[in-house]
Amino acid sequence: MDGRAHVAGPLTRSGQHPAESAGAPGAAARPRREKARKSPRRLAKTPSRISWIVRRWTGRIAYLTPPRFVGIGGSALLILLSIGYGVVKGDHVQMIVGALKDARDGVANAVGFPIAAVSLSGENHVTRAEIFAAAGVTERASLLFLDVEAARTRLKAIPWIADATVRKLYPDRLQITLTEREPFALWQIDGKVSVIAAEGTVIAPLADRRYAGLPFVVGRGAGPKAKEFLALLERQPAIRDQVRASILIADRRWNLRLKNGIDVRLPETDVARALDTLAALDRDKRLLTRDVTVIDLRLPDRVTVRLSDDAAQARDGALSDKKPKRKGGDA
Repeated sequence: MDGRAHVAGPLTRSGQHPAESAGAPGAAARPRREKARKSPRRLAKTPSRISWIVRRWTGRIAYLTPPRFVGIGGSALLILLSIGYGVVKGDHVQMIVGALKDARDGVANAVGFPIAAVSLSGENHVTRAEIFAAAGVTERASLLFLDVEAARTRLKAIPWIADATVRKLYPDRLQITLTEREPFALWQIDGKVSVIAAEGTVIAPLADRRYAGLPFVVGRGAGPKAKEFLALLERQPAIRDQVRASILIADRRWNLRLKNGIDVRLPETDVARALDTLAALDRDKRLLTRDVTVIDLRLPDRVTVRLSDDAAQARDGALSDKKPKRKGGDA
């Protein structure tokens, strides 16, 4: 207008898109799209970087120099492991342990701690050899290294021994005191007869005729319950002397098998009353000498008796003879 030429210039900075200067909505979204396009390229480089790190450390390890004697130590360890495997596989552990103990005891004996004398008391049914073997007393054993608690535990594991005391009397004496169980009864279970103590502990199989006269109980569970029942039977000596065996039935009640073959069936409860009744019947009526096979005392208000076959036939014949004969005119 004023005569000077004017050149129309852009209202935005050079390189700037008009939409950006006008605050267009797509202006801020473009950089994010560009970042999104760059992300796959960065992820694609990650495996290459990991491979480079692996190659780098692999190269460093390849140039490492192992410490001295590593090969010798590894060989020695391999040999020891092989020897250990052979010892275990060949079941030589006990032999090696025994040899080490003998060597240890030999040193202790040499310096003045042998087992020169053993004071033993309370043994009756167990032999000295069994006691020494259980206690660990041998010719090579040393008093210094003898474990008295372990010896006591092994002694009590013998069924005849109820308790044991082991004491060291330095420098060279050992004292062993035993408390043995007493034979109380014979117990038959599953066809095997064993000698038992009063509390029911099985002591030994019946192999000695000295114990043949002990009370005889039969049945599963009879051993632990024998003491209580036999105490009731002791109150009736006349009955006790005729009993051959006491049989526990279903772990609940007892039967008596007498020497003459009679079976006496006792109740589950109030056994003492039933035995008193049986003793009175035998005393007054000689019931146990009669020709009967079963005496049933299980009911509190009655006694049931089963006759033998011969006695039953004789009784039936006697009853038939006592029947009045019919007259000829009777219908």
